[in-house]
Amino acid sequence: MKLVILDRDGVINEESPDFIRSPDAFRPIAGSLEAIARFTQAGVHVAIATNQSGLARGYFDIDTLNRIHALLCSRAAAIGGRIDLIAFCPHGPDAACSCRKPAPGLLQRVAKRFSVRLESVPVIGDSLRDLQAAERAGAQPMLVRTGNGEKTARALPPSLARVSVFRDLRAAAEALLSDAPDTQP
Repeated sequence: MKLVILDRDGVINEESPDFIRSPDAFRPIAGSLEAIARFTQAGVHVAIATNQSGLARGYFDIDTLNRIHALLCSRAAAIGGRIDLIAFCPHGPDAACSCRKPAPGLLQRVAKRFSVRLESVPVIGDSLRDLQAAERAGAQPMLVRTGNGEKTARALPPSLARVSVFRDLRAAAEALLSDAPDTQP
């Protein structure tokens, strides 16, 4: 089974320091929904693994998060994309949970759901915690320069110095689907 795991904020939609608190605040990054459609049309399952501490902080409730995710799924579907699973951590940064990235729990949940091993599964994120979660889960971390990615790329630790870095999700999809990664330094 072919699978890709994506972070949400900063990879698919614009990052917000105030959190994405409603469907109205959801703004896809140019080309991200098309990248999801390309994965789908190539037979790749798309999963999202996202920290959503706004739930624990009381910024939005589960119904609002579900409406945001329904909007994301419908916008992707409108252009031929499909999101097969959205896994999220509802806990705050101080929670001692195993699902909040950089812990590997969300990625392990996705792997269990799809009955796959993570060794060759790309995990595309824009922050160090996304890359660390992928590394800890034994997956293939990849970085996009959108969202927090530019800042993250400048401060990669030695253990992640060789991670593939792409302009955006569209460039990552093109590289993965062509089997000839064209990374940007």
